Order: sequence, then structure tokens, then C-alpha cells
Amino acid sequence: MTTTYGKSPWIEWLPKSRVPSYPRHKGAEPSDAVVIGGGLTGCLTAYAFAAAGVKTTLVEAEQIGRGNSGRSSGWIADDPGVSFADLEKRIGLRDARRTYQAWRRAALDFAALLRRLEIKCALEGRRTVTIAAAPEQVARLKRDHKARHEGGLEASLLNARAARADAALDAAAGLRTRDGAAIDPYRACVGVAAAAAHRGAALFERSPVRRITFNRKTAEVFTNGGSIRTSRVVVATGMPTPLFKALVRHFWFRSAYLALTEPLPAKLRHQLGRQDSVVRDSAQPPHMVSWVGDDRLLVSGADAEPAPQRLRDRVLVQRTGQLMYELSTLYPDISGARPEYGWAAEYALTETGLPSIGPHRNFPHHLFAFGDASHSVTGAYLASRVLLRHHFEEMDPGDEIYGFLR
Repeated sequence: MTTTYGKSPWIEWLPKSRVPSYPRHKGAEPSDAVVIGGGLTGCLTAYAFAAAGVKTTLVEAEQIGRGNSGRSSGWIADDPGVSFADLEKRIGLRDARRTYQAWRRAALDFAALLRRLEIKCALEGRRTVTIAAAPEQVARLKRDHKARHEGGLEASLLNARAARADAALDAAAGLRTRDGAAIDPYRACVGVAAAAAHRGAALFERSPVRRITFNRKTAEVFTNGGSIRTSRVVVATGMPTPLFKALVRHFWFRSAYLALTEPLPAKLRHQLGRQDSVVRDSAQPPHMVSWVGDDRLLVSGADAEPAPQRLRDRVLVQRTGQLMYELSTLYPDISGARPEYGWAAEYALTETGLPSIGPHRNFPHHLFAFGDASHSVTGAYLASRVLLRHHFEEMDPGDEIYGFLR
């Protein structure tokens, strides 16, 4: 079997006959809100705005869902990817508690929305088991459990035996939560986009935004084919585009790498633990291991600064091999299995580890959703709700946590 590098299996597996097509933007048509970016965050935001009665236009530079959303792990995590104890040190107990509660609520609500819209995206419930092996990792995990407990958050601390039973690997301790899920992120994105269009949102592909101007009352978004006058611009591209170079200083940029194994034999699958669990280790950055279907393992990690363009193909091959080796150290029985796919996804990281969602003082009429480094897709749903509340100026007390740092 030959490994396919640089392509997401989620995108490759959807038959071309089922890939939706939206027109290019042309002409001049006003809209109450313009959403820039056709990934999960953009499509969920367009759906939320349109469902709330806002005349909404979404413009995507390439094709819906084929950017970093379609290259993600598809994990709906019930935490923000930063340990509770670390987050408490950075932003305080009250805000750490609010963040964890909001993330859990977003995970549950996102899964509920996909079910309600009947989007066929292989949605399955997943428990999250964070495991620790070394003594310092165990101590950190216990501190995190204590901090969560004191913050009124539910999580089960597992001893070595229980952790091994859940994760089927040698672990000294574990921390388990139950409110996550897994999806095919590309099918989910395509489905949400269709739901947004059904609600009245206008969607355009292959329509890169070239320029945005604004005055005290309105903004104007210029694409290759026309312009859109609006009172709200929502930039849901995950990280600053060249139009927003001034915001780059708020972020560090990283690449996450992912590898999907070839189908594994039934005898081996039975030795690899529960298929309803996402296993996350305590490495920095962590590895995440999850089942795809009932016969493949997905592993992600090996995060690093983005490689220069000329070296990206070589680095991708190296990182895929590294991930498969590290997977075999977690599960020695899998040694010799080959990767069917190896690919990368880009993300931006903030000082707090939480995304920046909301306005920036230098850009009137704009709202942004940048810097989700959680390695899950939950932040896309969370952002769509925070952005909608900002638009109507009906913010929740916890929404300020995601504001841009000065």
C-alpha cells in the first residue's frame, strides 16, 4: 500500500458527485453581515446569523470545507485543550471555570445541532481519556483533577488499572470525561453550509476578498468579482490573512500533523482498547489517538513551526513517520502497520491558549475568530455563538475571556 501524503482522507472519501458547488461572487449586493471563510467556523456562523434573521453572505476564497477544517481530526472535545490548572494560572479560577463550562456546553450543543439538522457526518459519542505515564505527568494530572473538582467540574481520576482498561496502554493514571464526540469534519462542514443556504444565507466559492474599506457607519468588502456593502464583517479564517497583518503580533503559528493507519486486522483491533474513547497523552504537545470507522487509528501531534514551502513535502513524510513510530511506542502491537494518509493542518496559538473571538479596536464593524489551538472542532461552534452575541450586543459574561490581548 502506498501512503497518500498531503491530502485529507475526509475530503478524499467524499465522492466528487456529492461535492457541492457554489457560484463565484459577482456584482454589488448589500448584506447585513459578510462572513469571510468557508470552514466550519464560517459555515456555523453563517448558519447562526441566518437562523437569527440576519441577511448573511459567506465568501470563501477556494472551496467550502477544504481548508484546515477538512484537514482537522474531527474531534469534538469537551475541553479547550489547555489543562484546567494551567488555565487557572493564566486567567483566574472564575474565568477558567467559565471556559471549561462553555467548551463542554459547546461540545454537547454542536453534536445536538448536527443531529437536529440530520447531517450525515459519522457522528459518534466519544469519551476523552488523558493518560499519564511518568511521575511528573501523574502529579500534573492529579493537580488538574483537583483544580477541576474545586472548580465544580466533573472528571474521573483513573488509577493505573482503570486507565489501562480504558486506553489499552501502559499508564500510571488517567483523567476521563464523557461529553465529546467524533465526526467527519468535511461532511459536517458541507452539511452546515447547506443548512445555512437553506436558511437564506448566500454562499460564494472561489471568491477571495481583495480589499475591505470602512467608515463610521458601514464597511465594503471587495472580491474578485464585485463588492458587498455591509454593517458587519466576520472574519472566520482561523488566522490573520494578509488583509489583517496588524493582528499577526497576537499569535504564534504552528503546524499539526496527522496520520491515519491502513485498516487493521480484527485480532489487532481487539487488543487496542475501547473504540468509543479518544486517548490523549501528557506530552507537550500531546498526541491524540482515535478510531476512524471500526478499523483505522488516527494519530495527531508532532506539532512544530510551519516548514518553509520548499521543504514541506519532505517534512510531511518525516513527521508522518515520526507519528507512526510514536504510535507504536504507545501501542507496541501496532508496530509494522503503515500509514494510509499523512497530512498537516495549520493553526494559530495565543498567549492564553484560548482563541481570540470578537472585535478589535482598530477594525470598526469587524468581528474575528482566530487562534483556536485546541486540536478539536468544538471551538468552531463556540465561536459562532460568541460572534452572534457580539453582533446583537447581547454578550454573556464569559465572552470577554476570548477578547484580543492588548
